[in-house]
Amino acid sequence: LMPLPPTGLWTFLWFIGFCFLTNQWSWTQPGTVYIGADSARAAITFSFFSIFSWGLLLTFAYKRYKMGVEDFVQSYADPSPEVSTPYSSYPNISHESYQQPPFTHTAEAPEGYQPPPVY
Repeated sequence: LMPLPPTGLWTFLWFIGFCFLTNQWSWTQPGTVYIGADSARAAITFSFFSIFSWGLLLTFAYKRYKMGVEDFVQSYADPSPEVSTPYSSYPNISHESYQQPPFTHTAEAPEGYQPPPVY
C-alpha cells in the first residue's frame, strides 16, 4: 500500500507540470524566443510522457496491492489456539552422556605468556 500515494502524487504533479508548461508555451510569442525553444519543447514532451510512465507505475502498484490482498484473504488461516510444546528435544539424546567440548584442556604453558583460563 505504501507505493500508491507517492506514485499517485507524482503522476498528478507531472500532469500539473505539463499543463503549466503547455500554457506558458502557448502564450509565448515566437519573436521573443531566440534560444531555448527546442529545450522548452523537449521539457513539454518529456513531462507529457512522464504522465503515462507514472500512471503505468501506479497501475502496476495497484495490481500488486490487489494481488497481495487476494492472496492474503484466500490463504489466511487463523492459528490454532491450543498451545503445544514450543521446542521439542532432539531425539535419542541423553543428558547423562555430556562431554566437554574439545580443546578446552590447556597444556602447561612455558614460563612467560600464560593464556587465560578456559571456563
